[in-house]
Amino acid sequence: MKSFDRIFAAVAALLILIFLGANTALSAAEKSGQEKKYMVEVNRLCIELENGNTPDISGCEFVKGYEADNDSEDFFFSDYQYVIRNINGKLYRFDYVQKADDTTAIRIVLNSVIAFLSLVVLSVMFFVRNQIIKPFTKLENVTGELSKGNLTIPLEESHSRFFGRFVWGINMLRETLEKQKQRELELQKEKQTMLLSVSHDIKTPLSAIKLYAQALSKRLYKDEQKQKSIADSINDKTDEIESFVSALSKTAKEDFLQLEVNNDDFYLSQVIDNISDYYSDKLSLNRTELHIDSFDNCLICGDPDRSVEVLQNIMENAIKYGDGKYIGISFSDEEDCRLVTVANSGCTLKGSELVHIFDSFHRGSNSHNKSGSGLGLYICRILMMKMNGDIYAEIKDGEMRVTAVFKKT
Repeated sequence: MKSFDRIFAAVAALLILIFLGANTALSAAEKSGQEKKYMVEVNRLCIELENGNTPDISGCEFVKGYEADNDSEDFFFSDYQYVIRNINGKLYRFDYVQKADDTTAIRIVLNSVIAFLSLVVLSVMFFVRNQIIKPFTKLENVTGELSKGNLTIPLEESHSRFFGRFVWGINMLRETLEKQKQRELELQKEKQTMLLSVSHDIKTPLSAIKLYAQALSKRLYKDEQKQKSIADSINDKTDEIESFVSALSKTAKEDFLQLEVNNDDFYLSQVIDNISDYYSDKLSLNRTELHIDSFDNCLICGDPDRSVEVLQNIMENAIKYGDGKYIGISFSDEEDCRLVTVANSGCTLKGSELVHIFDSFHRGSNSHNKSGSGLGLYICRILMMKMNGDIYAEIKDGEMRVTAVFKKT
């Protein structure tokens, strides 16, 4: 803000200098023009005197008279301005007056134009300062505060057409992060409670198994029937412990991401145009050919934002694990579904690994030295299922092809 204010002051000072400079230049031009006009008449009269003629000054506008030097003391005194010229060895004095040109109209127009342009420039800068720079300075620390986890203080709503939606979006992001943080804390609390509960429940059968094992090791039960009964009890207790472990495993495999989907009807072009706008420039910088087949637009069911997220995850995988030569998007129909297939050249994934690529935290053998969490395609599968669709992958002709299946309406 302070930097812009300094620029504002500098521009204002520059406009003032332009105003002063233009008026000074106009005054100098007036004076120069006046000098040239009376000098033209003086030079014409000098030429006539050199030729021995008697000049006629009746047609002169500026020269009012001339006089030859007659050794009089009054020769250098005149009621007018004058110049002295040596003509044929004799001095002549030419009296003249300077008539100011009427440049009032020019000066008014010049100053009016400068004033109008100055007003426009300063108005635009004032508008930018108050409508863009000033609101933006209020947001300069927002990302830093969000990164620190300061999610409680909402941003003041702005009615600016430049930052209104941006502030609204930041508030939505803040609220989403706050909800995710709260859900994470609740999830951690639930898991902690469950672990404490399961660990307590396991202690009872574990203690029984330990007692039975000690009894058998000390041969306290010599009756074979009794030994069999103890063995059956140990087996029952292990089954009980196994059920607890299964419960833990099931909980660990639950949808920990808690992805929300708002299903509605939307046109496929909304998603494809979004993908095309973003990746056309990105892939051109990578010198990767992107080809999107033509398609018949149609209404599909799902969440448009989540659908974009699905295709973005697929595209990012194609960029990361392909050879960077070609990525194509094609379309087909099956029954009441529209299939969108993203194919990339240079697939190095083994065919036997296809069944696992949609599992959480799974990373293929071709992910060596490539960053990632193994959740991209897993998220795609969860989202497509919640949108009543499907997703699958295949390797064909050296290409990795991932197909998202959207239900048409």
